Order: sequence, then C-alpha cells, then structure tokens
Amino acid sequence: MSRQFDAIIIGAGHNGLTCACYLARAGLKVLVLEQSHTIGGMTVTEEITLPGFKSDLHAFGYQFANLSPVPKELNLSAHGFELIWPNINYSHVFPDGGFIAMHRSLEETVRSIGRYSKKDGETWRRLAGQFVEQKDQITRWMNSPPASLTAATLQLAQMPHGMDEYRFELQSTRSWVAEQFEADETRLFIATFASHASVSPDDVGGAHLAWLFTSLIQAVGNRVVRGGMHNLPLALAAYLRSKGGQIRTGARVNKIVVKDNRAVGVRLVDGEEIGVKQIVASNADPRQLIVDFLGPEHIDANLISKMQQYEWGDAYMAIYLALDGPLNYLAGADADRSAYVHPTPPTLDYLSSVYTECRGGLLPAAPLVLMCNDSAIDPDRAPVGKNVMKLVVNNVPYDIKGDATGKIHGRTWDAAKEAYADHLIDLITKTYVPNLRDRILRRVVHSPVDMERAIPSAVRGTVTHGAFLPYQSGAQRPLPGLGQYRMPVPNVYLCGSGSHPGGGVSMAPGRNSAQVILAALQGNDIAS
Repeated sequence: MSRQFDAIIIGAGHNGLTCACYLARAGLKVLVLEQSHTIGGMTVTEEITLPGFKSDLHAFGYQFANLSPVPKELNLSAHGFELIWPNINYSHVFPDGGFIAMHRSLEETVRSIGRYSKKDGETWRRLAGQFVEQKDQITRWMNSPPASLTAATLQLAQMPHGMDEYRFELQSTRSWVAEQFEADETRLFIATFASHASVSPDDVGGAHLAWLFTSLIQAVGNRVVRGGMHNLPLALAAYLRSKGGQIRTGARVNKIVVKDNRAVGVRLVDGEEIGVKQIVASNADPRQLIVDFLGPEHIDANLISKMQQYEWGDAYMAIYLALDGPLNYLAGADADRSAYVHPTPPTLDYLSSVYTECRGGLLPAAPLVLMCNDSAIDPDRAPVGKNVMKLVVNNVPYDIKGDATGKIHGRTWDAAKEAYADHLIDLITKTYVPNLRDRILRRVVHSPVDMERAIPSAVRGTVTHGAFLPYQSGAQRPLPGLGQYRMPVPNVYLCGSGSHPGGGVSMAPGRNSAQVILAALQGNDIAS
C-alpha cells in the first residue's frame, strides 16, 4: 500500500472534518478522503445559478451548531468563520397576508403570536423559558456519546416527572400543539419546524422535535454563516491543515481493507490502496459503511439485513434562484427580512395531506416549501441590488407514482422536475409573493435523484443519513448495537449524521466520535 497514516476519514463533510480536526489535534497523522471536487458535503456554497449569486446548496440555517463547543475549541474564527444572527429568525406566512415571526427578541415574538392569541403568546414565553432552563443539559446530551437505552430509560424513571417527559418525547406534534395552543396559526408556526426533519404532524416524536427546534432558535438564533455555509468546512479544513492533516478531493473510497478483523487501509475506486495504522472513520451514510465499504465478508448477514431495512425518511427537492431584486410578500417586509419563510394555509390538516400524498408516491399539490432568504440576511451573497434565494421543497416522493397537481405527466424526476418547479413557483407567486416569478433571472432545479447523484450519502434524495424515528435515535442510531460510533470491525467508526445526535449542522457526531476514538486509543471506554 501507499503512504501510511494513523487515521483515515472517509468524507469531508463538516462532521468528517470535525472528527479529523480532533484526531489531528491529539497528534495523529490524519488523511481525509472526499469523493467530490470540493469539501463540505451538505455544507457547500456555489454560484450555481449565475456568477456572483452564492447559493448554499443544502444547509443554510446554523441552529443546533450554536450549542457546539467546536468553533471555540478549534478557534475557527481565526480561520474566517463568522456568524450572522438575523433579527427575524423565521416567519410563517398565510394566504390572507397574515404572519407570525420568530424574532431575536422573545418579547417581539410574544407580540407577534399575540396578534392571533395573547394566551398563545404567554404559552410560548413559558415554553421558551423551559429550553433556557434545560439548555446546559441539552448541550451535554448533544455533545456526548449517547446513553444506552437501559440507562436512558432508568434516568427517565427516576425523574420526578419522568413519565410526563416520556410521553412528551413520543407525542405527535398534532397532539401536543392542540394541548398547548388555541389558534390554528400558532399551531402551524410551531409545528412546521418538525417537517424540516421529515416528521409529519401525526408521526411519533414530532412534539419534542418541534419544541426543541423552535425554542432553540428563539434562544440562540437561526444564524447564517457569513459568506456561505461553505466557510464552516473551509475553516475546519484550515485548522486541520494547521495540525498537519491532509485532504484529498476526487478520491472516492470503494472498500475498507480488513485483515485479521482490523482495518489496515482503504481502496479507492481507481484501485489505489492507502494504508492506515490505527483508525478508519466514515462520514458517509451508515449503509455505505456497513454494506459497501465493509460488506458481507466482514459484517454478519443479520446486521446487513437490518441495515437494508433502515428507514431514510422523505425526499427533498431544491430550487435555486437568482433574483433581479427584493421580493414583495403579501405578509409585508418582515417576511423578506427573515432567514426562513414557511408559506402554508393555517391548518395542520393541510400539512398532514402533504405527507399523505408524498408517502403515497404522489407529487404533492401544495408541498411545504421552505423559502431561504440567503442574500436578505447576508447581502454579499448577491450582486448589489440583486437577491439569491433557495426553495427547499420538503416531502416529495423519490419514486413518482402519480401527481396530485393534475399537471405533471412525467413519472421520472428527470422528466418531471422542471414542470413541477413551474407549478410551485406559480403557486407561491399567486398565493404569497406576487412578484416572485417576474424577479427570477435564472433558476436551477435539483431533484432528489440529482442530489443522490451528486452525493451518494443523500440516499433516496434525503439529507439526514436516516429518518428521525424513536428506534433510530440515541444509542439506537443507526441500529441497536452500533449506537456508540463503533462498527463490528474494532478500529472502524461512524462519524457522520447516521450516528447520535443525527442530521443537520451540529458538528456533534464528528466531535463525539473523536472522543470515543481517542478514549479507545488511550485504553479507556467512555460509552454509557
């Protein structure tokens, strides 16, 4: 084999780079291998529409990462990393021109909700306060290896109100918001954020996710990386190189080479083999690691069978827009000053119908479209006087079996995506943003299939390395027995979003896995 390294990391997404940074900081000689032409994975910024219009291809909001110690521990600000905290974190707009906004100020959020229900405003004050009280505990939970199911259950049982917490963790969003809020608009304002993780109003566990997302954003912001989300992995890469780490792009791994039940290197698709002395960690999705990189020659058939049953969640579609100026929302200027905008009718039944259509294989007639106001928050992402926006279409089928719009004839994504994008832009223009279509200079549409072609870990057009389900979370993520970042081959680890605490930009899987790896190298076991 060619050059020897102490550790090889497969995948230069933000979690893979985070893991690599901590291993290099501990003195290991680290190589990161990335199959794409650039680092970043789901945290990439490119001029995909027109020159000068910088679009975050996937992640835009910096939310759970606000609880991460990584930027401070690695001094990422010294490597060009900087955050913007918008005055309006997100807005929910309705067809009648009404809206609710999540302001940076809790008092302003309470007033915004109060336009529909003063009681709901005070309820939100209480719920937001609960997050502040629990923030340190949540931060520790996120940035530590997960407790075993037995330990977590025992902890719940010993809490004064443990069974209430148990119910809340499994409660559907619909059930919970009906208990907490009286106005349909408030219920949508809070509930919709669970849809960012493909959790419907009627799915188990949606309540806790909706509260966690929204209360966290109220407390620490729906921040944006100045200059584009790509500046996060670029800062991590700069730190890694400062510690002697190396990165190779255009280097796709085909197999982890195993001898005597230990990884001794990796083989690239072109046949090159690279040796490793101690550790291989994968930032790819867990199916690639278990089924492809290791495979049946090193993994028990029963475990491979369980991995084949792993649930991925609903697919996504993205529409990238270069705009000839600002948008005029029916809801008013505050919407254009929001990092995110959720445009929907004011009923949970609407949101449920989207999931029914999507999971039945239909192109939804009016899916939830997350409108990301990239340049409204970070003006340098677009030329002066222009704007850049991304529309993230949540909950579309990977395999198209039919069409709820009555307009789309294609049954493959390559045939259907442009017509479906036309339908969605017409819908938003007619219902929420009258000048949207006229402002478009150029658009680029990425279907779920396009996403998977570009990033193999975007399995079936998903972005979280596995659905958020109670049996795919904590120490059960990705599978029971694999929830502590360790694989059956003793020196192979999972460091990506298929491990605790899951998808999104948090840097936690990368940092947590590095803790486990370094403890193992030192002869300690920190798993709970």
